[in-house]
Amino acid sequence: MRKSLFTLAAAAVVLAGCGQGPTGGGDAASRQQIRIVGSSTVYPFSRAVAERFAQANPSFAAPIVESTGTGGGLNLFCGGIGPQYPDVANASRRIKASEIEQCNRNGVNQVIEVPIGIDGLALIESAQRSTGFQLTVRDVYAALAANPFGQAQTARTWRDVNPALPAVAIRVYGPPPTSGTRDSFAELMLDPGCNTDPAMQALKESDEDRHKQVCTQIREDGAFIEAGENDNLLVQRVSENEGAVGVLGFSFLEENSSRVQGIPIGGVTPTAETISNFTYPGARTLYIYVKGEHLAAIPGLREFVSAWPQAWGPGGYLTQHGLVPLPDAQRQAAEQAIQAVKPITAADLQ
Repeated sequence: MRKSLFTLAAAAVVLAGCGQGPTGGGDAASRQQIRIVGSSTVYPFSRAVAERFAQANPSFAAPIVESTGTGGGLNLFCGGIGPQYPDVANASRRIKASEIEQCNRNGVNQVIEVPIGIDGLALIESAQRSTGFQLTVRDVYAALAANPFGQAQTARTWRDVNPALPAVAIRVYGPPPTSGTRDSFAELMLDPGCNTDPAMQALKESDEDRHKQVCTQIREDGAFIEAGENDNLLVQRVSENEGAVGVLGFSFLEENSSRVQGIPIGGVTPTAETISNFTYPGARTLYIYVKGEHLAAIPGLREFVSAWPQAWGPGGYLTQHGLVPLPDAQRQAAEQAIQAVKPITAADLQ
């Protein structure tokens, strides 16, 4: 703990004397606002906490929350220490060891990991479809992989993937590569769908890199359409195009239930219950990452981070925004991570 306090105090000196940086400059007084970047999925939760924090703490400037995608946000976060670098990164997946190493190379050694709740990576379709899709992870993978099971992609309709499915053109709106939702989609649906083939499981043992390419590379012939980081636009496109499918966070499904509906995967519909017990294949944990070096230097940052536990529990206001609470033990561990200012290391992610 002594080392952490020393590091934080040193960071305050670094920030106070910081000169011009690659994206801006000035001293610490030039940025009195907390800056938060990252996941579009976590954005509405972080924005809600920021708004409540600003209302309850008028002596601090209102935090700035930007939706940049998980990968883009962590890249900015790990850029260095100083007022030109963000204080918090929202993430719809866990930080990678390579990103921790990038942070460390740039002097960011106090990366505090805080899991905030559970979200579902939901597949959606227009609410106007009376007979909706019934898919499996194998169907999803076979429809969207660039080379399903190592073979050339030839499917044009869902019936080409599975004779039990309708002869509807495959048109899926989803997140770009910079999004944590894209990473989660590969991990939670594409990879399991690929591994339904025993030959693919064997490939993972013999050639992990080739397995990753075959199992997670998405086709680029127009059947999968990158919808950017704007999930509201994705909802609009799916709701207006009967037969189209979308990939996005469960919270956006709940907010737009009059326009879109969840697609069952393996017979399990995305709901708060199936996500909280992880029976829905797309259930995932959401995170914020806090730069410990900035806690003593950016006004209100420590207080902002401490405000999260009031929001994420079963009775917290983030449930109104679609966040599914973590189990009690995990919430307590997350609160302890905030209080202890204990950094995560690349070794923790192995």
